[in-house]
Amino acid sequence: MNIISLKETVGPDDPTTACDLLAARTGISKSKIKNAMIKGAVWRCRGTGKPERLRKATAQLSPGDRIELYYDETILSIEPPRAVCLNDEKRYSVWYKPPGLMTQGTMYGDHCSLLRQAEKEFTPRRTAYPVHRLDREAVGLILVAHTRDAAAKLSRLFREGKIEKRYQIEVPGNMTGMGGSITLPLDGKEALTDYHVETFNPATNTTTLTVTIGTGRLHQIRRHFDMIGYPVMGDPRYGRGNKNTGGLKVTAMGLNFICPFTGKAVSLELEGTDPTLKT
Repeated sequence: MNIISLKETVGPDDPTTACDLLAARTGISKSKIKNAMIKGAVWRCRGTGKPERLRKATAQLSPGDRIELYYDETILSIEPPRAVCLNDEKRYSVWYKPPGLMTQGTMYGDHCSLLRQAEKEFTPRRTAYPVHRLDREAVGLILVAHTRDAAAKLSRLFREGKIEKRYQIEVPGNMTGMGGSITLPLDGKEALTDYHVETFNPATNTTTLTVTIGTGRLHQIRRHFDMIGYPVMGDPRYGRGNKNTGGLKVTAMGLNFICPFTGKAVSLELEGTDPTLKT
């Protein structure tokens, strides 16, 4: 038994807890159902509301509740890498996301996501809201909001291009003397990627660049550099001749913005590629 997707409407004669109901419907043991609930694979919807993750095995159900289970043993067995909280501003926090960690979860669970780790980081626990994202394979700085107000204000800054994001990437080949902007459209929309060369390593025949983006298209940096013939090293999806054992060479190195709460300039920059902020 590997993957099960189940949607049920609770009837008047059904078990009164999600754990009992789902165990009865699927034949999965209650201990495995409880584990799936803790890891975010069970959802409940009441009335006209939106589905929400249901984590407590003893939570009581009512007739008319809609219960959804997205059970994937492979996903549930994953031990996720740990993110590092670099700075806590209460209304939002600054994190280092390691490679292999999703920014947010899926219907099959959220235990492999940075947002879930952020929710569990603090005492008392805080809600975590996404305001931007990093590709699963990428590493580096990411902001997490802890109030709806912070999420709205920080999201607006990203949407309006008022948060400068700086990345370091590595590509195969020698790009010495190159630099400028890539303006090739993506998905029928304008896209802007600015870059300049930092170093060329003749031993590995790779170039390290600093990149900023003026738009936020899906996989923008990875797609743009593939389109000009210099795909990012380690990219599992785009490019040829760019494979390596060190993973995707994209690091979110810096964030600059005016704090919407204090009005002060905020400059966040990694110390090299380690999970440490420059002071």
